Amino acid sequence: MIHALTAASARAAEERAVEAAAVTLGELMERAGTQLAAEVARRAPYGEVAVLAGRGNNGGDGWVAARELALAGRDVRVVTPGDPDELEGLSAGAARSAVEAGVTVRVVGDEPLETDTFRGAAAIVDALFGIGFSGEVRPPYATWIEAVNAADALVVSADVPSGVDASTAAVGEHAVRADVTVTFSAPKVGTVLYPGAEFAGELMVADIGIGWELLGEPGDPEIWDAEDYRTLLPVPEPEAHKNSRGRVLVVAGSGAFPGAAALAAMGAQRMGAGYVTVAVPESVVGVLQAKLTSAVVMGLPENPSRTVASKVIDAVLDIAREFDAVVLGPGMTVAHGAVHVARALVSELDVPLVVDADGLNALVEAVGTITSRTAPTVITPHPGELARLLETSPAQVQADRIGYGRELSGPRLACVLKGARTLVSGRGRQVVTVAGNPGLATAGTGDVLAGMIGALLAQGLEPLEAGALGAYLHARAGDHASADLTALSVLAEDIPAYLPGAIRELDGTI
Repeated sequence: MIHALTAASARAAEERAVEAAAVTLGELMERAGTQLAAEVARRAPYGEVAVLAGRGNNGGDGWVAARELALAGRDVRVVTPGDPDELEGLSAGAARSAVEAGVTVRVVGDEPLETDTFRGAAAIVDALFGIGFSGEVRPPYATWIEAVNAADALVVSADVPSGVDASTAAVGEHAVRADVTVTFSAPKVGTVLYPGAEFAGELMVADIGIGWELLGEPGDPEIWDAEDYRTLLPVPEPEAHKNSRGRVLVVAGSGAFPGAAALAAMGAQRMGAGYVTVAVPESVVGVLQAKLTSAVVMGLPENPSRTVASKVIDAVLDIAREFDAVVLGPGMTVAHGAVHVARALVSELDVPLVVDADGLNALVEAVGTITSRTAPTVITPHPGELARLLETSPAQVQADRIGYGRELSGPRLACVLKGARTLVSGRGRQVVTVAGNPGLATAGTGDVLAGMIGALLAQGLEPLEAGALGAYLHARAGDHASADLTALSVLAEDIPAYLPGAIRELDGTI
């Protein structure tokens, strides 16, 4: 496991390394710039290199890269707002040594750049802002970024593409679109989460001499490796039977959306649940029985709208207590009766619970029913659903997935914020799912994920772990499906079928 660093935790790691006398800040800048230069030389071995160097330490990294490339015989020019003779701190020395090495310098001050400024360059090193940037790009630097993006050249960003917030991944109107980002010591949040990750291109992590034990603060997002996930994977015991492998109840579906209940059940079954029951409005029982041959289908009294009626609450509560986990919400709609059923189950049920889709929509203006639960709970919102629960906008959620992902999480409550790079929050920790592809962006895949997480809860995993493992395996199943079927053609029904391949990828002994 490694951490994705915020600006604050990246600076703290550097300070700890310096305090431990392991390295100096000057040495860190030298190593960072040298790594940048090496990546440029590897990917663009010929032609002119242009370096866009800001006034701070990120600019200093660029000056070191410029010097190293010039010493290797490359034609290098630096475009910068600050005269090398007027710079202060570490970047001043780096700039002077670059000039002494023969680097051409164009001092622009605070003037805009022409769109064709970098015409003829084979590569551009973006060392303008670095991890200290947040908010919107101010004039004249928007024109500088436009000039980089307009160039027909390889673009290599130093640490974080300029215009991307390193701590939140927020991106304003202007940001460098890098082909490669060489990030130092560990990935930054802005290069891992979207929308920032879209601007980072290929991410290369460069070791500049800060020990792994110094990297990351408690609460920084975690990126797990295969071993982290493998240790959580349930393995059936030789003497296992259907009831010992987890009993899952899916309360879902309606006349309009019967398939959602089926998809959740399929996800639970493929994730190892030994016994799955689906409770749906009685008029769609036949549909579910046709789709599911090895799950029990239970009909519930319904309203004329073919949604569950509120009078089923007591009966469903009694039934649910016989299961190891309950999955609530896919396809239920927000009809009056369905809302009452959802709220009652969330507030009164004392077994592990996954709340998804319309189960979440039913809790708008009743968020306290989630946060007051003491039994293990996982919610699985997409940004729109989380925005409704928190009375904000999807755009605001997307601009700070880290912050909003934490809002509805706790010691026994995990939030699986879906989307590209699904983020799982709980117990003061956050796990980024570095897997998946646009093939998963199709109706019903979230229902499968809810069922999978329900099965993992039923098999004894804690909410954070169930959410993280479920999200990862779901994403990898999507990757396998897209590899075979193309991302354009993947259906939600395909994900359970490809889940065994994702599980085998983690542990071939199962």
